[in-house]
Amino acid sequence: MLLETPIESLPATSPVTLHRFKTLGINTYFDLLNYFPFRHEDYSLITPISRIQEGEVVTVKGVIIQSKNEITRRGFRLQKITIQDESGRLTLTWINQPYLIHVLKEGMTVFVAGEVVRFAGKISIQPDQWEVAKEETIHTNRIVPVYSEIRGLSSKTIREKVFHVVSHLKNTDEPHDHMPGEVVKFNNILSLHQAYIGVHFPESKTHLIASRKRLGFDELLSLHLYSQMTRREWQQKKATHHFLLDNKKKLLIEKFINSLPFELTDDQKTSIDEIKLDLLKTHPMNRFLQGDVGSGKTVVAAIAAYLSYLNGFQTLIMAPTEILATQHYQTIQKLFKSLPLKIAIQTGSHKSMKKGGVYDIIIGTQALLTSSLTFDKVGLVVIDEQHRFGVAQRSLLKEKGKEPHLLTMTATPIPRTLALTLYGDLDLSTITQMPLGRLPIKTFLVPLAKRMAAYTWIEKKVREEKVQVFIICPLIEESESETLQTVKAAKKEYEHLKNEVFKNLKVSLLHGKLKPREKELVMKEFSDGKTDILVSTSVVEVGIDIPNASIMIIEGAERFGLAQLHQLRGRIGRGTVQSYCYLFSEIQDESKLKRLHFFAGTNNGVKLAEYDLGQRGSGNIFGTKQHGYLKLKIASLSDIELMRQAKSAAKYILEKYPHLFSLSTMQKQIEEVRIANN
Repeated sequence: MLLETPIESLPATSPVTLHRFKTLGINTYFDLLNYFPFRHEDYSLITPISRIQEGEVVTVKGVIIQSKNEITRRGFRLQKITIQDESGRLTLTWINQPYLIHVLKEGMTVFVAGEVVRFAGKISIQPDQWEVAKEETIHTNRIVPVYSEIRGLSSKTIREKVFHVVSHLKNTDEPHDHMPGEVVKFNNILSLHQAYIGVHFPESKTHLIASRKRLGFDELLSLHLYSQMTRREWQQKKATHHFLLDNKKKLLIEKFINSLPFELTDDQKTSIDEIKLDLLKTHPMNRFLQGDVGSGKTVVAAIAAYLSYLNGFQTLIMAPTEILATQHYQTIQKLFKSLPLKIAIQTGSHKSMKKGGVYDIIIGTQALLTSSLTFDKVGLVVIDEQHRFGVAQRSLLKEKGKEPHLLTMTATPIPRTLALTLYGDLDLSTITQMPLGRLPIKTFLVPLAKRMAAYTWIEKKVREEKVQVFIICPLIEESESETLQTVKAAKKEYEHLKNEVFKNLKVSLLHGKLKPREKELVMKEFSDGKTDILVSTSVVEVGIDIPNASIMIIEGAERFGLAQLHQLRGRIGRGTVQSYCYLFSEIQDESKLKRLHFFAGTNNGVKLAEYDLGQRGSGNIFGTKQHGYLKLKIASLSDIELMRQAKSAAKYILEKYPHLFSLSTMQKQIEEVRIANN
């Protein structure tokens, strides 16, 4: 079969080039076909030379009438090629590429594509691609694929090799389409054969769009099939810890809930009921709890941990940072202060577990994974912000309990359809309501001219109402790689605010480079009300709960994604007084400020996530360091409709065509999804 051909069969390909392909995991023609272009340039329309205009990207076709070298006063060699068509002449200039004179000879017909520029006072083209005219071109006179390059392997080289494969592919029926015909027809998608041709060298823009849709559909389908198969495997497991909920336990849980200093929201009650039902099943719970910042996920997890305790089992709670783990520890201690539960914390710098001690709830960071730590009877594992941990870490924690019930949580707002794609193997609970009595945070985008007035108002608030303030900066130190005029470095801003703006207030500094003990001291002083203003980097994004903090300033707000801004804003508004969030930005471009205006207008995290998803893609929901755990080569998480189609098709195929899973092609695709996303 053509697609099983080793890349060693590619014509005119050096051993060095073959080695570079193999470093990308490309060993066969099929691997090469699956190295998709990240964009295309439309060089299909030929523009007469007389009609080209400065600033346009065009393709021209002409006959070479002159080809010569020139040497400048500074010693640069210029290669000047003059071409003409029926409408006029054009001189093209290259620098220090003398071989071109031997390749582009007078009398040849060539295509040249690139941006129209003014060179030495005359209109010319900055040649991005050029090609001697032939029956079928590769680099010009068509919609041209552009590939991600690595050192020594250019997009042009990749394009030429892929073109060779695609040219031969057209004479076959490969790759074999495993998709049932009715699924192809119902979803109005191309054949796999046509899609692989069109994603590289499409006949038209319509062909390109349809090709990307088909291949994206297949990728999302594999993701959903993998999720559904994982779900089935999980449901076939037997829970080693059987939970019971008799009348006595029901009464104790009700008593605990009634003793809380606040009333649970309807969403919290629904989530608790869903978790209780899961814990009573014969297979382990695998539930995902999504709730906005400050919506009360921790108390839901605490009630699940209490049911675990009443059944004689332990609960492990793992958080990604010491700050968040410490916050959970303090919160859960307060919740259970009148009950005999033994609670411990285990982080890099806090270890309250004593040798031989028996604990009911153990909260920690990755320190919980230490091999020397063993637990006798873990019935429930809670993983907070699970996407910040690798699959291997999550698996290690589950192994501590030998098939325990699993509850994962996130405060990252995710549109429901996207959440069902990302976490298709989990049961989903969502908390959208905020605790009763909370006032919506008022958010304002502050123009530069009103900054000092804002400072004056804040100082008055602190003095008269004894509230506390967060001031968030995007960097710890100034960097030459940043535009210093628009970025306030935390250390510099701290000195400025402390010595010039808020001279009569107590100002402290918190950032990620402080030692754990230093962070703890800074946070304790702020929590105890000894500090009025805390200047910090985004280290406070999660896990800091200061009810008295009701004002936040975010410097360089345009530098944060909406999801991160929302997480930061969630650090205030946890008391009963009105809270305020001020966005400071020194940029004047209204188009760039548009999303900040949108942010100021809503407190709904899911709406913000949907806006970011539509405007800038999934990476902005999860952040630069977090979104990579779902690795898609061609599908877009912004394409909600295609995700719905793929999910529906996965369900149909599982029910009607279970034999497809015995096909090596299907197994390979699902395995690739598993490896990529683990």
